[in-house]
Amino acid sequence: MFATVLATIVLFVYIFRPALAVHGVEKTRLAYLYERKEQTYENLRDLKFEYKAGKLSEADFTGMRDSMEQDAAALLAEIEDLEREALATENQAQPGVKA
Repeated sequence: MFATVLATIVLFVYIFRPALAVHGVEKTRLAYLYERKEQTYENLRDLKFEYKAGKLSEADFTGMRDSMEQDAAALLAEIEDLEREALATENQAQPGVKA
């Protein structure tokens, strides 16, 4: 009886124990934004394809395209800001270099 209970407990612990989390490489904000930019561009290409295939009306296409283009513009602006900050930080670390 004791062996059965012990075996059951061991089995439950083995089956239901939390799995070890495997952490991937942490991304910087800039890397994340570059991925989002590429995904947004791909979505725009897909949207144009579906419009040309006749799956979307002119109004739907225009509204969705405008929204995606605004997202892309915001991403590009943030990328530019982060790159500018990184360059300024790099130049401060190397005082002899002019931007």
